[in-house]
Amino acid sequence: MTGVQTVAVTAEEADLRLDRWFRRHFPALGHGRLEKLLRTGQVRVDGKRARSNARLSPGQMIRVPPLDAESPPGRPAQRTPPRKDKTWERDVEALRRAMLYRDADVLAIDKPAGLAVQGGTGTHRHLDALLDGLRFDAAERPRLVHRLDKDTSGVLLLARNARSAAELTEAFRHKDVRKLYWAVVVGVPKLERGRIDLDLSKQPGSAGERVAPDLEGQGNGKRAITFYRVVEHIGKQAAWLALMPLTGRTHQLRAHCAAIGTPILGDGKYGGADAFLPGKALPRQLHLHARAIELPRPGRKPIRVTAPLPPHMAETWRFFGFESDPGMEPLTELDLA
Repeated sequence: MTGVQTVAVTAEEADLRLDRWFRRHFPALGHGRLEKLLRTGQVRVDGKRARSNARLSPGQMIRVPPLDAESPPGRPAQRTPPRKDKTWERDVEALRRAMLYRDADVLAIDKPAGLAVQGGTGTHRHLDALLDGLRFDAAERPRLVHRLDKDTSGVLLLARNARSAAELTEAFRHKDVRKLYWAVVVGVPKLERGRIDLDLSKQPGSAGERVAPDLEGQGNGKRAITFYRVVEHIGKQAAWLALMPLTGRTHQLRAHCAAIGTPILGDGKYGGADAFLPGKALPRQLHLHARAIELPRPGRKPIRVTAPLPPHMAETWRFFGFESDPGMEPLTELDLA
């Protein structure tokens, strides 16, 4: 990291402690270094000094200083790769080509599978490092207001200014944003359409970020709700699901699909060997795609954005003979309320 960042607190990070927020976004930053940055006022929340145990609210803006300059005494600062080398320029150009929507306040991109949204230990190539290349005519750097998993492709919204970041974060928090995902799962759900209402709790471990169903309600599980519909299926082998998450928990769709006995194709983390179809020459990548987003804007025309299937999922669609455009109203067919 070479400059100051201002990052918006997302709806799913409501009530998170500031130190835990840093642990999630910047895992290489030790607690002692964070405390020093807080004491010296280099880290601020909404422009004000804060303590490590401060509870965050959606829409708050966190100032993150250049962290590489704060290496512990006796340890040289970690060398940061050039921000605008040929690889950076190539990645930025690919994102510009993947632009789905743009106005004065909002950008929507088709995030490719395999690109992390933010950095972390061992993750040096990520969207956050490329945002300076997506300024276009704006004076400010775009801001992240929600996330997609590294291996999930599809529509990702970015705010182009602080006001828009606050508005978008509030829209996600109040569930005004409607999101539609497409997935291929191994097996077929018992019901053609349904609602999965299953609390999820974060699990510690060396395998990275992971959640599990909180079946007894005894853990730190948070409520997670997903609507689903079977669009097409191939016997009992596999099904194409349309998924609409009402909540936005970490790995919610992956954990929910696995919990009902139909793990997402390619999701070995949650489905193990059951997430693959033996004997089928199919891509082994995660088959989860953020297909569409609808964002209402009072007094203005709503934003509706759709992303095409990524190459590996398009290949699977051809293999199974799925109809690529089923003719559905993308954000209404799952409304089971």
